[in-house]
Amino acid sequence: MQSEWSLLMGFFFYFFLYSLLFKRCPSNTKAQNLTHISEFYLMELSEDPDLHPVLFGLFLSMYLVTVLGNLLIILAVSSDSHLHTPMYFFLSNLSLADIGFISTTVPKMLMNILSHSRAISYVGCLTQMSTFTIFACMDYMLLSVMAYDRFVAICHPLHYLVMMNPRLCGFLILVSFLLSLLESLLHNSMILKITDFKSVEISSFFCDPSQLLNLSCSDTFSNNIVQYFLGAVYGLFPISGILFSYYKIVFSILRIPFSGGRYKAFSTCGSHLAVVCLFIGTGLGVYLGSAASHSPRKGAVASMMYTVVTPMLNPFIYSLRNRDIKGALRRLPSRMA
Repeated sequence: MQSEWSLLMGFFFYFFLYSLLFKRCPSNTKAQNLTHISEFYLMELSEDPDLHPVLFGLFLSMYLVTVLGNLLIILAVSSDSHLHTPMYFFLSNLSLADIGFISTTVPKMLMNILSHSRAISYVGCLTQMSTFTIFACMDYMLLSVMAYDRFVAICHPLHYLVMMNPRLCGFLILVSFLLSLLESLLHNSMILKITDFKSVEISSFFCDPSQLLNLSCSDTFSNNIVQYFLGAVYGLFPISGILFSYYKIVFSILRIPFSGGRYKAFSTCGSHLAVVCLFIGTGLGVYLGSAASHSPRKGAVASMMYTVVTPMLNPFIYSLRNRDIKGALRRLPSRMA
C-alpha cells in the first residue's frame, strides 16, 4: 500500500513539476504584452481561395439545417399537448442549447470566409469563448439530466410523474444553466489574468478556451490546476451519473420477462444514448486528439465534428427514432395553420 501511495505522489509531483517548468514560454519566444493585443487570428480552414465558396456553401447549409431541425423539434414539443412531459421538456431545452452552441462558431467562420479575414477582436474572442463554454456545458448537463429522467422512467415507472414534477424539472434546468455560467466565468477569469501571450495565432477556427490558455506565458501552473479541476468536476461527475443511470436501466430492462417489453423499454432511451455517445465521443476525441497530435489541421477537423456536425445530427436522431416526435412533426403544419 505504501508503494502505491509513493507512486501516486510521485506522479503528482512530476505533473506539478512539468506544469511549472515546461508549460512556460521558451526563452527564445518573444511574449506579447496584453496592452498591445487588440485582436487574435483564427486558423483558416483552407489556404486555397478556390475552395472558399465551396466551404461557405457547405457550412451555411449545415448551419441552416441545424437551426431549422432544432426549431422544428421545439415547435413540435410546444404545440403538441401529448409531448408535454419531462422527457420532451428536456429535449426542447437541448435543442435550444444546440442552436446557441452552433451559433457561437459558424456565423463568425462564415463571415471570415466571405471577408477573407482571419481576425477576431480581443473582446469578440472573449465573448465567443464565453458563449461557447456556456452552451457546450449546457448540452453536457442536459444530457446528464435526461439520463436521470430515463432512469426514473424505467426503474421507477409508478412514481415517475411524482418524482419528475414540474418544479424539479425547472430546478434541474436552472442548475444546469448556473453551472454552465460558472464554468464560463472561471474560464474568463483565467484568460483575463493573462498578461503575456506567446502568439496571437489561434490553432482553431474559433476561440477555444483550451487554445487560448495554451498561448499564455504567465501563471501557467495555476491555470493548469484550474483546468484539471474543471475537467474533473464538469467531466467526471456528469459522465459518472450517465453511466450509473444506464447501469441501473440495463439491469431493470433485463429483469423484464418478455422480449417485446425489453425492446419497448430500451427504445425509450435509445435516441438519448445515441446522442450521448456522439456528443461525448466527439468531445473526447477533440481534446484527447489535440493532446496526442501536434497537427492544428487535424485538431480543426475534430473540433468541426464536435461543434458543427453533432448539433446538426441531434434532431435527425430524435426525429427518426421517435414515433411521438414524427407524429407531432406531421401534425405541426395543421396546428400552425
